[in-house]
Amino acid sequence: MGENDANITFFKDGLRLDGRRADELRPLKIEVGILARADGSCYIEMGGNKVIAAVYGPREVHPRHLQEVTRAIVRYRYNMASFSVEERKRPGPDRRSYELSKVSREALEPVILTSYFPRSVIDVFVEVLQADAGTRTAGINAASVALADAGIPMKSMISSCAAGKVGGQLVLDPMKEEDNYGEADMPIAMTPDGRITLLQMDGHMTREELKTALDMAMGGCRQVYEVQRKALIDKYNQMEAEIIPDQEQPQEAEVL
Repeated sequence: MGENDANITFFKDGLRLDGRRADELRPLKIEVGILARADGSCYIEMGGNKVIAAVYGPREVHPRHLQEVTRAIVRYRYNMASFSVEERKRPGPDRRSYELSKVSREALEPVILTSYFPRSVIDVFVEVLQADAGTRTAGINAASVALADAGIPMKSMISSCAAGKVGGQLVLDPMKEEDNYGEADMPIAMTPDGRITLLQMDGHMTREELKTALDMAMGGCRQVYEVQRKALIDKYNQMEAEIIPDQEQPQEAEVL
C-alpha cells in the first residue's frame, strides 16, 4: 500500500465499506444448467463478480497425441471478457489468464475420477463477464458445480473463497477496493472435509495472521459449499417434478 493510500478508511462503525462484518461473505447466487448445449453449466454471482462455467465431455481428445492411455485429461480455460473491467481489457489470453487456468485446474483435478475415462478429455471453460475481485475463486466454484451438473464422477465438490488483510484487519472474501488497497490476499480451494487443493497468497501476514486467515477462508468455503449443494439439489428436484408430475390425489371419502 503506497503513501497516498495510507489514509484510506476500510471500516466505519465496525463494518466494511459495503456494510459487511469482517467475517461475512458477499451475497452469493448460483444457477445450474443455464447452457443447453453444454454437458454441464453454472452461472454464479459472488459479490459483483458474474461468471459462467461450461463443461464439455468426456469426449475424444484432439489432437490425439495428447491422449492419456490410463485417464482423461482435464483442460481448464479461464478468460476475462474485454468488457468485464472498468478499463477495457485487451481481448484474448494473457499471462494472468494462463496462470489462473493452471492453478484452477490443479485445484479441481484431484477430485475428478479421471481413470474412468481413458483417452478422453474433460474441457472446462470459465468466462468472467464482470469482475469485482476474487474471480479465480468464483470461477472455481462455478466450475465445480458445472462438473457435477455434467455428471462427471468426482470424489467431492470443491469450494473456494479468499481471506485478506486490509487496514491491519483480517477480512473474509475481499471486494475490489479491499483487494486493490489491502496488505494481503489469500485465496484457497478445499473439499467439504477440509482437504485444501489450492492455497496462494499475495502480500504479507504474520504467522498468527496466516493461521487465522486460513481458518476464516475455510469457514467461507464451507458456506459456499452449502449454496453449491442447494443449487444442485434445487435443479434436480425441479427436473424430477417435471418428469414425474404430481399424481392427482384421491378424493377423501365423504363422511355420511
